[in-house]
Amino acid sequence: MKLILQLLVLLLGFSGNLKAQELMQAAEIPRPAEWVDFKRDNGSEVKALVVYPESGEAVKAVILIHDNLGLNQFIKDFSVMIAGQGFLVIAPDLISNMVEGIEKTTDFENSEKVREAIYALDDLQVTKDLDLVYDFVKNNPLFNGKISVVGLGWGGSQSFGYATQNPDLESTIVYYGTAPKDLTSLKNIQSPVFGFYGAADNRVIGTIPDTEKTMKEYGKPYTFEIYESVGHAFMSRGAEETYGPNNMAYEKSWNKLITLLK
Repeated sequence: MKLILQLLVLLLGFSGNLKAQELMQAAEIPRPAEWVDFKRDNGSEVKALVVYPESGEAVKAVILIHDNLGLNQFIKDFSVMIAGQGFLVIAPDLISNMVEGIEKTTDFENSEKVREAIYALDDLQVTKDLDLVYDFVKNNPLFNGKISVVGLGWGGSQSFGYATQNPDLESTIVYYGTAPKDLTSLKNIQSPVFGFYGAADNRVIGTIPDTEKTMKEYGKPYTFEIYESVGHAFMSRGAEETYGPNNMAYEKSWNKLITLLK
């Protein structure tokens, strides 16, 4: 039965239909997928989930950066959904082995402890971890040379920040994340940036005008969609709904995301 569910998930993709997401939650991560460890310069290891496409041909790659709840089940499911659309997906667990005695997100006592660990991360270390992931993808024989980064919430902000550090990204996708505080760093971005935002997400929405103005001044492509009647984290919330504003934003942004990545 699990094998049947896994095959259905890969065949259905998402196409704006939560039935595929519901099947995903009922199944384990389908193969081909694996956990990969990367050695940090401090001796610890960052763990990452790699989900491979069914095709044996070289494909585009997506680095998926989790939100402030870490690499939880939603991020695992979302990784598989993207891979099901024909991409090589790698999702690093950026708090893995960053707290003594705790190997990965799911080992934390609760979500509050996860948030504490994430907000304690050093931006430079996050960039180094993402570089390790990027180098792994770049040297993977299933990779065709084009890597995009997608981030949600805290991860959306990190994806925006990573675009200022890595000039070789094909595209940068930001889900309800903010630009770096130092807006002058935006001049380093070489990839187009696309943002998904909720109209009721006041903290994040309030930063868009300055970000848009600065990106325009530097001649950097920055476009976005704002969905009415939803706030922060509409992707994870929408995945749990069968209807409603979050669900509608989830479906619309999913279809747009795949179009952008392809």
